[in-house]
This record gives sequence, C-alpha cells and structure tokens, in this order.
Amino acid sequence: MKTYSFLPNGVCARKIDFEMDAEGRLHNVKFTGGCPGNLQAIGKLVEGAEAEKIAALLRGNDCGGRGTSCADQLSLAIDEALQNR
Repeated sequence: MKTYSFLPNGVCARKIDFEMDAEGRLHNVKFTGGCPGNLQAIGKLVEGAEAEKIAALLRGNDCGGRGTSCADQLSLAIDEALQNR
C-alpha cells in the first residue's frame, strides 16, 4: 500500500492524506482542516472504493461558488496519485 499527500487549493482543507493499494482502492482518506464532520464522512464513504470511480464521481463538485471543493480536490489528488503509481 502506498501513501499519498496532497495540498489542496481554494478550499478550507489544508492537506489530504490517503493510501492506495495495488488494486487501486482507497484507504484511510484523511483531511486536515475543513469541515470535520463532512470530511470524515467522505473518508468513510470512499474506504475501499476504486480510486478511478471515486475521482470521476467527485470531480467538479463546487463549494459556495469557489469553482472547487474538498471533494473536487480529492479527485485531483487521486488523479495525481494514479499518474504517479
């Protein structure tokens, strides 16, 4: 299992950490900063899910007209991890 860290832009969360296994499934998704309840829920919902599907599902989600969101930033983090694995 490989660990990834991502520094999001334009959102309240300051860091996203997660692991991806050899089959491309997400584990231990953790956000630093942001809305704790919602971001903990995202981590629980995506646990063990296929990274590519989660990235596609969350991509483009907007928070308050910012043009991005913590979920959208997670999709970017996943895309980056998939390119670098």
